Amino acid sequence: MKRLIHSDTVVPGFQIAPMIDVVFVIMLFFMVMVGTVKIEHELNTKLPGPHDPRLKTPFPDAEITIGILEDGTVTLNEEAFDSPREKTLPSLTATLRRLAESSARQQQTVLATVQAEEQATYERVIDVLNSLHQAQIQNVTFTVGTQPL
Repeated sequence: MKRLIHSDTVVPGFQIAPMIDVVFVIMLFFMVMVGTVKIEHELNTKLPGPHDPRLKTPFPDAEITIGILEDGTVTLNEEAFDSPREKTLPSLTATLRRLAESSARQQQTVLATVQAEEQATYERVIDVLNSLHQAQIQNVTFTVGTQPL
């Protein structure tokens, strides 16, 4: 004889099996995602402290840009020097000498970038290199054409 139980009186209790399934799914998710975590490295920073007068503070290097236009005009930091027909470039050479002497007194290195337009003559580039040599500026780099901003 079967006894019927009314649903009003039945208390099902706590079901653990679905809870274990959910915990395993969450654990699987975190195990998969741990591979994508970026590892942070320590940044070694040195905060400013009391100044030690025995230590010399290095000055930043002096950077100049010498432009050579198609018509032979030579510019130093966008300021035109000498005429396009002047081969020895006396004004540019004198300015470069003063800059080199000033930088030497301050223990700086002069970094010169020569930017020649694509149609500038090689002769004009050599004239500028001669001026740099006379001013004893040795750290020279070259670019050709216009630079993207």
